[in-house]
Amino acid sequence: MKKIIYVLILPLIVVSGLVFSFASFTNRSDANREIKNETSKKSIPNSLSVAERKTALKKWEATPDGIMYKKWEASPAGKKVYAGEAKIRKSIRDYTNMEGIVTSLSLPPGSRLGFGVMVRINGDDYILSFGPERSGKNEFKQIHNLKVNDKIIIRSHSVSHAPKYSYPIVSGDYIELDGKIIYKRAPRKGGC
Repeated sequence: MKKIIYVLILPLIVVSGLVFSFASFTNRSDANREIKNETSKKSIPNSLSVAERKTALKKWEATPDGIMYKKWEASPAGKKVYAGEAKIRKSIRDYTNMEGIVTSLSLPPGSRLGFGVMVRINGDDYILSFGPERSGKNEFKQIHNLKVNDKIIIRSHSVSHAPKYSYPIVSGDYIELDGKIIYKRAPRKGGC
């Protein structure tokens, strides 16, 4: 008799446990969804109108930093940097191969771009920046083995500039040497 009671009660306990687990899971996911919706609504800043952006830009251009930046843009050094960016813009946008030759294994003195090398692409010099080196990680090990005059294939998602540097700054996302991938940036976690 006891065995029959156990046989009847055991499935009842299992089924009620599953129902309880499912109910708490749905409530939890609903609560998480509500929290995510609330935070996403709160975190979206009020976007500025075109007129407000232009006004903010004009205010910044009147500051000492803005004046210095505008002078740099108009200078021969600034024009040279912009011309170098324009040369590789299509390859950056399409994320296609660019052939580069390593010209220096160090960045210009005083640079704060982390680890990088200097490369020549289509006759112009560029800073190929990889970002800060993290202690204990050997992600740049093979790049440290590069030599001056090595021909590499570069793919990048971005090129930028700063008045401090006389060269456009190419973000090193993918590097190939002699047909072998020596560096590939890991995708960002939790982002776009």
